[in-house]
Amino acid sequence: MTRLSVNINKIATLRNSRGGNNPDVVKVALDCERFGAEGITVHPRPDERHIRYNDVLHLKKVVSTEFNIEGNPDERFIELVTRTRPEQVTLVPDAVDAITSNAGWDTIKHRVHLTNLVNHFQRLGIRVSIFVDADEAMVRGAKETGTDRIELYTEPYAAHYAENREAAIAPFVQAANVANDLGIGLNAGHDLSLENLRYFHQNIPGLLEVSIGHALISDALYLGLENTIQLYLKELE
Repeated sequence: MTRLSVNINKIATLRNSRGGNNPDVVKVALDCERFGAEGITVHPRPDERHIRYNDVLHLKKVVSTEFNIEGNPDERFIELVTRTRPEQVTLVPDAVDAITSNAGWDTIKHRVHLTNLVNHFQRLGIRVSIFVDADEAMVRGAKETGTDRIELYTEPYAAHYAENREAAIAPFVQAANVANDLGIGLNAGHDLSLENLRYFHQNIPGLLEVSIGHALISDALYLGLENTIQLYLKELE
């Protein structure tokens, strides 16, 4: 079974554009769960341009499904995750000025750093996932850190899906097979949508979780949030 975790960053972006608390990210998270989402994902960034660090503290008190905090593990992020102790932390190598995540970790170059982070969070009882490209060497490097899972960065798949979906998914199948052989749990996320999710799900062995935000929230503008979440869940059946 592949679980759907809804990334609510875009809800916070909308709220922040006007000030105040409309839409209320806590209410939206609870509604997502009520509508069938099996997890809530947030990605706080240093400039707090969408999810704020204080949002994370409030969300931790009420989220009853899996709470996944993802982001670049700078000092403030580490302190936040240590304080909130979510079910899962996803380590992402974002540049400070990145509009959105655009690459996975070089798990070989950063092995010592990642290993230290994995050990720290695991001691707190937090499952750790490392954001990686669909590259066999990076998957094997992730294994050396002791991580529980990896999250495959799926933007390259989404970008080339329409022109040749078989070629687009091939490196992801290979990476997934390596992860399964090594005993690493497998997540995926970035630009997955109603157009490309089913094919990805059907062809990636051992896929445990997908984290989807931008496309899902965009679809909800036309289809409604409850209906949209149900449609994404159907793609994962």
